[in-house]
Amino acid sequence: MKGGVIGMVKPCNVARPTTHLAEISHCTTYTNHRTTQLSVKSSWNSDGSGPARVAHRVASLDQKWREYQGIKNWEGLLDPLDDCLRHEILRYGDFIEAAYRCFEFDTSSPDYARCKFTKKTMLDRCGLGGSGYKVTKNLHATCGVQLPGWIDRMSSWASTNSSWIGYVAVCDDDKEIARLGRRDVVIAYRGTATCLEWVENLRAMLTSLPDDMAPEKKKAMVQQGFLSMYTSATDVCPSLRDMVREEISRIIETYGNEPLSVTVTGHSLGAALATLTAYDLTSTFKHSPMVTVVSFGGPRVGNQNFRSQLESNGTQILRIVNSTDVITKVPGFLVDIGSNDVAKRSVGLQGWLQKQVDEVGDWFGYAEVGKELRLTSEASPYLTKSDFATCHDLKTYLHLVDGFVSSSCPFRTTAKRLLTGVKQEKQKILVR
Repeated sequence: MKGGVIGMVKPCNVARPTTHLAEISHCTTYTNHRTTQLSVKSSWNSDGSGPARVAHRVASLDQKWREYQGIKNWEGLLDPLDDCLRHEILRYGDFIEAAYRCFEFDTSSPDYARCKFTKKTMLDRCGLGGSGYKVTKNLHATCGVQLPGWIDRMSSWASTNSSWIGYVAVCDDDKEIARLGRRDVVIAYRGTATCLEWVENLRAMLTSLPDDMAPEKKKAMVQQGFLSMYTSATDVCPSLRDMVREEISRIIETYGNEPLSVTVTGHSLGAALATLTAYDLTSTFKHSPMVTVVSFGGPRVGNQNFRSQLESNGTQILRIVNSTDVITKVPGFLVDIGSNDVAKRSVGLQGWLQKQVDEVGDWFGYAEVGKELRLTSEASPYLTKSDFATCHDLKTYLHLVDGFVSSSCPFRTTAKRLLTGVKQEKQKILVR
């Protein structure tokens, strides 16, 4: 489903059977009357105990696991949204939430920008102790930009250039492996948190991939800041690229004789890094396992040639997009190449700037990648705010995924995943 924004229709509360939903879902749609904002438990528990998400009826993927990983581009699974796919999307979203929860946001802490927990306790402390996965590698990203010296002297946290960005986890539970139909490897990335990461986000100009990531030199280009975070290193911290390659190489060597998948998932900046990671893995390993990206609220990453390379490498990408989230509409402008022509569409630019598009297309002309599941905050009766932070927050995305039924019935009243109203949680939204 790569369609437009879900249309607004009259209020309804109707039982509507669908082809893929395992149970009848009651549908509700947007109205001018908004339900009072709820204050309930967040999608992970505040005390770090118990399950990370509300219970879902878990079905076995068995021999169909490749379809749910996108081998057929999720055809027939998105509109209406298949219940098994919904569960898998939410499950991967929980791994991202764990990455946020593990990160030390307190700038006054000596552990700022590090992981608060050990590898052995990480998932358990974040409410994912029963997920069937174990963390095998902590991942760090380094920003390649340097702030002026006077900023470094004022506050060391502002110039923190290497920070904990996520982790690699491997499914090691026999029952979960049997349910999934294979051994799954998750690479999970959080979104923007540090000052220098924000600076990297603003480096919107496209730049060519290095030779070891694009040996055929097909002019694949990506956003400069994202590439910097993926490839930069320090004397004491290797690049994110090198850490991922080393760990996936080890995992393939260990489990290469059994069905294996790599699912790279991330939110915001993490979604961009997930796309770069998937590109790198499918380009680096000749006999790579199936690599799938499940991204939430991600910005654009690269140009048309980058997208073509992703497709030729067999990388499967499912982008979860909230139509009211500005981050999914940046950076640059879209360049869509048809069979015989090029149509360029600027986003957020005034008409008088359109003439400049042709001249800057090589540097700011982006292309969307993969398959899109488009949602909208306006479909949920529980979202009383439409500000930037709310629309972009990961919890909003997971709430919308849980409630979405189809383009004709955009929200079900039986959705179980609600939003937190805790002030402390809202403050953390701003750094994502």
